[in-house]
Amino acid sequence: MISSHETFNGTFPFTPRFSTAPGFQMHYVDEGTGTPILCLHGEPTWGYLFREVIPVLAQQHRVVVPDHMGFGKSETPQNREYTLKAHIDNLETLVVDLDLRDITLVMHDFGGPVGAGLTMRHPDRIARLVVTNAFVPFGLPLEQELLPLNIAEAEWFQWIIKSYKDGSFEPVLGNLNYNILSTMKLNGFERLSRVDTTWIQAYGSPFTTPQECLGAIGWARGIAEGTLAFETANDHAVAAILSKPALLIEGMKDPTLLPKYFIPLFEAAFPDGIVHRLENVGHYCYEDASEIIAPLIDQFVQLT
Repeated sequence: MISSHETFNGTFPFTPRFSTAPGFQMHYVDEGTGTPILCLHGEPTWGYLFREVIPVLAQQHRVVVPDHMGFGKSETPQNREYTLKAHIDNLETLVVDLDLRDITLVMHDFGGPVGAGLTMRHPDRIARLVVTNAFVPFGLPLEQELLPLNIAEAEWFQWIIKSYKDGSFEPVLGNLNYNILSTMKLNGFERLSRVDTTWIQAYGSPFTTPQECLGAIGWARGIAEGTLAFETANDHAVAAILSKPALLIEGMKDPTLLPKYFIPLFEAAFPDGIVHRLENVGHYCYEDASEIIAPLIDQFVQLT
């Protein structure tokens, strides 16, 4: 857990806010006014991932960026389960506590399944969806075909499965303060030139002890054990969500969620959705192309 007022040399200058509604100290950024844009990070990042899009979007909108339990400036309680359902429960509680409505839901990586769970529980609160190198499961038949293919091909998922079997899984993910760069490089981003001491401190600081790595371990364990349970699809809610405007911004060099699988999944769910393919952009697309992504999101919100 990072100190609440840590700015990492001014690169994360946003006022820290906390909600105890989920039963622990859940940190979130809340910048700007207007209809809310809710940004959800994935593995093993936190709200820092969105640091360059927050000030751009906050000029016209209210931007809310929570840190999931066990990530960023949020607490890592030792007596909680770090399952997908738990993260959905926490997000739902925060959204209801803040009474967010007319939400533009922006999702990255594991933020996709967490966001999908929220949409199925509260489709009336969601105005539109923005998928950025994420998987957003809605129980469609094509998911059952393409997800196993992606897991079998992506080096990150194969490392999770192999390391879980050979015993190196928790020693690596339990020391992310030291392994953060290699872990994120395995998942993939292109602008390695921006990696400096501040960058490594920002992404590594949430994980200073093995006890603070429970969030990162929990998400990966669901893959390793085959127990990752997506929110059960509710036909009425899914139909409502799939009728909403949707935008996919896809880094085409993503080696973890392979575009050849996840673009078809998005198009199957949202036949009228908009797809922007970003060449030479990896999985952590906000590290590679925030200056492109922010105006695309802003334009999408204003036009839909």
